[in-house]
Amino acid sequence: MAAFSDAPFPPEEIASEGIKPSEYDEITQRLGRHPNKAELGMFGVMWSEHCCYKNSRPLLSQFPTEGDRILVGPGENAGVVDLGDGLRLAFKIESHNHPSAIEPFQGAATGVGGILRDIFTMGARPIALLNSLRFGNLDDARNRRIFTGVVDGIAHYGNSVGVPTVGGEVYFDPAYTGNPLVNVMALGLMETPEIVKSGAFGIGNPVLYVGSTTGRDGMGGASFASAELSEASMDDRPAVQVGDPFLEKSLIEACLEAFKTGAVAAAQDMGAAGITCSTSEMAAKGGVGIELDLDKIPAREVGMVPYEYLLSESQERMLFVAHKGREDELIEIFHRWGLQATVAGNVIEEPIVRILYQGETAAEIPATALSDNTPIYHRELMAEPPEYAQTAWQWTDEQLPSCSAEGIEVAGILKSWNDCLLDLLATPTIASKHWVYRQYDRQVQNNTVLLPGGADAAIVRLRPVNDSLEPQPIPSVQSGVAATVDCNSRYVYLNPYEGAKAVVAEAARNLSCVGAEPIAVTDNLNFGSPEKPIGYWQLAEACRGLAEGCRELSTPVTGGNVSLYNETLDSTGNPQPIYPTPVVGMVGLVPDLSRICGQGWRNDGDIIYLLGASDNLTLGASEYLATIHNTIAGQPPTVDFDRERRVQAACRHGIRQGWIQSAHDCAEGGLVVTLAECCLAGDRGATIEKHWDEQRPDLNWFGEGGARIVVSVSPGNTESWEAYLQQYLPQLWEKLGTVGGEQLAIAGSDRGKISLSCTEMGDRYHHAIPQYLHP
Repeated sequence: MAAFSDAPFPPEEIASEGIKPSEYDEITQRLGRHPNKAELGMFGVMWSEHCCYKNSRPLLSQFPTEGDRILVGPGENAGVVDLGDGLRLAFKIESHNHPSAIEPFQGAATGVGGILRDIFTMGARPIALLNSLRFGNLDDARNRRIFTGVVDGIAHYGNSVGVPTVGGEVYFDPAYTGNPLVNVMALGLMETPEIVKSGAFGIGNPVLYVGSTTGRDGMGGASFASAELSEASMDDRPAVQVGDPFLEKSLIEACLEAFKTGAVAAAQDMGAAGITCSTSEMAAKGGVGIELDLDKIPAREVGMVPYEYLLSESQERMLFVAHKGREDELIEIFHRWGLQATVAGNVIEEPIVRILYQGETAAEIPATALSDNTPIYHRELMAEPPEYAQTAWQWTDEQLPSCSAEGIEVAGILKSWNDCLLDLLATPTIASKHWVYRQYDRQVQNNTVLLPGGADAAIVRLRPVNDSLEPQPIPSVQSGVAATVDCNSRYVYLNPYEGAKAVVAEAARNLSCVGAEPIAVTDNLNFGSPEKPIGYWQLAEACRGLAEGCRELSTPVTGGNVSLYNETLDSTGNPQPIYPTPVVGMVGLVPDLSRICGQGWRNDGDIIYLLGASDNLTLGASEYLATIHNTIAGQPPTVDFDRERRVQAACRHGIRQGWIQSAHDCAEGGLVVTLAECCLAGDRGATIEKHWDEQRPDLNWFGEGGARIVVSVSPGNTESWEAYLQQYLPQLWEKLGTVGGEQLAIAGSDRGKISLSCTEMGDRYHHAIPQYLHP
């Protein structure tokens, strides 16, 4: 007996599920009837932006997704690339923004748990985590609470589950007040001979529910993540899941053991939309159907109804399709690890998702209607950039006050160049993030080669998989994988197309600075509402820039996440979007771990060089303009991809030859901030002997532009190094000075100078964030 009726739902109930009137009409047409409550909820979560990308899918189609190393591209739980020597890397990035705004600790913690499941669902053992975080200014108490709660949540889950957090980035800006961004990236090494896919197959194969029990936590989380935040969002706390990292550790081990038996035909994490998502996606990808009996689902709460079962996003749960006759073998493994495991359904020939409950059919929907054949909106792009961008682009460096040898006038007061540098070093976006990463276990698993704060990218040692139960000697490991997450959202706000290209270029530069060859990308697109012309323009232009950047640098996109509707209501009740923030997670191969680089100076007497030219510098969109002059305007630097490829290749070559002792990308704050960071990371000073002829010291020192890397080379290698540069990088390098002493001394020119001790710089750089939290 089917639990269906012909009664339509009132408009307010349809809207409460995030479904538009036109979408409801489409649902009734596909079903040939009105949906029941459970089915309405299923469509609500599966047709949300978070699950079906109905506004962004047409834009994502322009991303390059194929390459020599790509084994699995978009469409699966994670991308997989071939690292050579039989090693395969799974990696992915996901967001947990709205949950973290409402419940920072659990929102961030379950974000970590969710991305880890994407990795080991493929048959890979998680080996590293990175995160990309955005918060409002720390002088606001609410922002401080969100910031500390998110960091606590990441630390709690990652440390407990035993996966090191090896890198990331943290930005602070008023644009993220009330709507933080919490993007988490995970990497894993394949342990199974075959990559585990999610498409169900084999009519009659049993469907297993494994992992934790199902409760009412996380109800409708996908729909919650696809709407703007408001005061009423505080009532959506049940949409924030509660995670158990110790149970997830058991789930990792049980799943990997189960996959190695060959008894698992397909597997899917129960992430956003829970049972609804896993059943419909597995059925649709396999071209089959799934029948699932909710009476067989282990529940942690009494009185749950189908709507609650189907929309629950309780954590640490998986859905398997087992090969028929081998289900008991799998159940025994999960029970041995102290986990739930039960046959809850089976694969059927009719391509539908049929949900049973108490002897009735609680829901019956074509699988593709929920997963593949979802609404798609082709929105019209603005004919010209919005007014805010056109106004910003009119700004030029000439609008700043003229400079003197002593400094520059700011708000009627002369600010010295030393003070400008100190203020930049104390800006939370630039300042040391030691307070953050000291809370993370960075060395668990004993494969972390470069620690957070020491280099532009993380490096993790690649250990071959040991399938033997007998103890084996630790192999001599020569290779590693490097990873970074990156996005200068101010660039993207001021020019989404150029800013997005710069995101890809800087991520690749970060990898090149440690000696890694960039391979592939996973991205997390964090934007405001695509239903507004400006929001869609930002999204469309940024996707165009990302696609071009990935093609130019040969880094295909293997998958990622889209997080839209990142908006909060201001004091007048108007929605305010975040800065458009397309975060790029990029991985690279390190062929020889004995030839890598950090960012700190290594030895007194080493010679400092700048790779790349300074003819494309601008103060527009810079950290200097925002921090010192309180101005968000101008154009970000234009990316020259030919120059990027040449500069990055030269840096990698110098590292692999053993010539380069340190390397650091010139990014926020420009050249002088880069030099200061090299001093602080290496605990030694530098004397910069180069003189600049231009009339603006601030443009030379704090201007920003792509394709620039500061490196240091031992004196014994300078002849070989310079001969190489003359041949392969002519006119794109210059000698700056020498490492040594206890201060950063920049003569500059007769127009000004900078001279600060490492102690003075370190006092501002290292204590900035703690002072906001503990004044």
